[in-house]
Amino acid sequence: MPSPVKLSRREREIMNLLFANQRMSVLEICQKLQESPTPMAVRRMLAILQEKGHIKREKVGREFIYLPKQSRVKAGLNALKQVLETFFEGSMTTALATHLEKPNAKLSDEDVLKLKELIDQHARSQDKKGE
Repeated sequence: MPSPVKLSRREREIMNLLFANQRMSVLEICQKLQESPTPMAVRRMLAILQEKGHIKREKVGREFIYLPKQSRVKAGLNALKQVLETFFEGSMTTALATHLEKPNAKLSDEDVLKLKELIDQHARSQDKKGE
């Protein structure tokens, strides 16, 4: 599983573009990036992302089209799992508590309701498994 945490700022920008657009050529990526790098620089970054296992490429006509190897959600879950294991001993509770204990931490009323709903759903599914 590739490590999404170990991406440079520019690599993250490219991955965000690929997640949003699904399939892009080097030229399309160059046009969308801030402070447009040269096509050669983008090709090198794409090669690095491919070596790291984040993207794949397909030949279409005379050019290559680049696309993410996994969905944004799956990549995000893998990144979250890695952060939890690395910094919070695998505990979502510890991670959330650490965040909420900060003086400037804020959750909207909507966020609180959504979390309560998800926790209740999880508890109900655990109860059904135990029956």
